[in-house]
Amino acid sequence: MEPRAGVSKQDIREQIWDYMESQNLADFPRPVHHRIPNFKSKKTLLVPTPRLRTGLFNKITPPPGATKDILRKCATSQGVRNYSVPIGLDSRVLVDLVVVGSVAVSEKGWRIGKGEGYADLEYAMMVSMGAISKETPVVTIVHDCQVVDIPEELVEEHDITVDYILTPTRVIATGCKRPKPMGITWFKISREMMEKIPILRSLRAREQQAGKDVTLQGEHQHLSEPGRQQTVPLSVGRRPPDTPGSEANSVEAARGSPPGEGAPLAADVYVGNLPQDARVSDLKRALRELGSMPLRLTWQGPQRRAFLHYPDSATAQQAISCLQGLRLGTDTLRVALARQQRDK
Repeated sequence: MEPRAGVSKQDIREQIWDYMESQNLADFPRPVHHRIPNFKSKKTLLVPTPRLRTGLFNKITPPPGATKDILRKCATSQGVRNYSVPIGLDSRVLVDLVVVGSVAVSEKGWRIGKGEGYADLEYAMMVSMGAISKETPVVTIVHDCQVVDIPEELVEEHDITVDYILTPTRVIATGCKRPKPMGITWFKISREMMEKIPILRSLRAREQQAGKDVTLQGEHQHLSEPGRQQTVPLSVGRRPPDTPGSEANSVEAARGSPPGEGAPLAADVYVGNLPQDARVSDLKRALRELGSMPLRLTWQGPQRRAFLHYPDSATAQQAISCLQGLRLGTDTLRVALARQQRDK
């Protein structure tokens, strides 16, 4: 199955759903439209709490002497309610393998879910909790008909990519190098979602206390005023090891004081000579293509400069090497450690 040119994510979803229904490939519940399709593949899966209503993880413990029927129920939402206990944020749980559902997936590792974003959010929450790292493999189990070509421009910054695809006939190693989300992208989280998912409120309070930018959707519109500095929370990962003054500078940058004034850290990178008409999205796209996405980006478009905030000096130096000679439009950017730039 190959989607036609110029398709959207919803076009691909509808194509997969229609085909699986017409060929009677899916298991209960039916119809599969607006769902992650189920089908028997003789795999045992453990899933997060349904829709994150009561937390992120639940540990399922079958009763002694459980029959096959009870074991099957343990893998359902009813089983989560009847045979599990919640695992809190302080449990220090470590996840060795992440299994996500998909409506469609490509051999390159691009994935499309049902459109609600829960799988992406669950992954980001696990990163924020320290339950997984960027080395944790991500697997999806789909029918062969769900493996299709997906245009890369449909893949967004917060989308999970997958490392392995399991079908009834194949095991596909995608070799995907696109960076996965480094944590919760708070500016994509709405107030409504915060009300529905209590664990998000707890995670936000923790990250706010750690000095991270936890601005929610709709709370940062004033940053677009002409001439105003814009701090863009690209994504939030785990807190880097403390260095003298690191917490103070992290908070200072988030509040709007540019790293070039005061005491920039060795992990702050200066990007200068930005074109007059450049947008923050242009720089973000270039950083993503080079695999050099920072934890946070401070945009100072009117001054034709930006500051990239990385977790440590080694990552910052690696980013500088990748960005040397980078051009936006006809202009070659100037790249250096922010501390060195201030000294100049």
